[in-house]
Amino acid sequence: MAKDGPAERMKRKDYEKELEKLQVELCHLQDYVRENKLRVIVLFEGRDAAGKGGTIKAITEKVSPRVFRVVALPAPSDREKTQLFFQRYMERFPAGGEIVIFDRSWYNRAGVEYVMGFCTPAEHERFLNLCPQMEKCVIDGGIILIKIWLEVGMDEQERRFKARIDDPVRQWKLSPMDLESFRRWYDYSRARDLMLKKTSTKDAPWNIVRSDDKRRARLNCIAHLLGAIPYKRIKKDKIKLPKRSDKGRYNDQASLKKMSFVAQRY
Repeated sequence: MAKDGPAERMKRKDYEKELEKLQVELCHLQDYVRENKLRVIVLFEGRDAAGKGGTIKAITEKVSPRVFRVVALPAPSDREKTQLFFQRYMERFPAGGEIVIFDRSWYNRAGVEYVMGFCTPAEHERFLNLCPQMEKCVIDGGIILIKIWLEVGMDEQERRFKARIDDPVRQWKLSPMDLESFRRWYDYSRARDLMLKKTSTKDAPWNIVRSDDKRRARLNCIAHLLGAIPYKRIKKDKIKLPKRSDKGRYNDQASLKKMSFVAQRY
């Protein structure tokens, strides 16, 4: 009998075939959300190098940024630090016909802020107590809230960090904060466990996706998203291009001859 163990990593050809099918469905979902003025929040949390950015890119690369809006907030300004904690996130909440994807969210307070000492223990405890109440108000207000935690293993995170060190186009992803989070693996594990215990509720449960295999994780996230938002395909009239008008016809290329063009190096 074969031993239990991690599934073989998904091959690129298989991944791209399945991703294309799911991205078509995301376009149908987009039409339904826009026509019915739905308001949706999808938030992604997880350790550094868990695959949040790649998953969000797979979701958004074929859809309209006017419907699927990505929010990745920087550290709060001095002014924002004096606001109600949830305030700067609420400012980015969706209007009718929008899906807002948070690349990290208010749960920073349960993770990096808590572990790195950027908030006090009292502020952390207050957040964990108030967060379920806030999310219930959001849902009662008609917003669909989907919370996804990407769970990457210790060895895989180390492999990804080392790959970033050696890759000049990915080195920007490594910050001093990332390196410190790598050192404090178990501190983050305890913070994660407490967060899940306190904030995974009937109204707003956490959905955990194992992300050691990035391709499988992306597909599973998209499939979950499609299943979490009830939608139907919108029937559309077949599009037909109109005939170009010859009215006012002139040589519209001649006017460009004296302009400066970018050198054609490729």
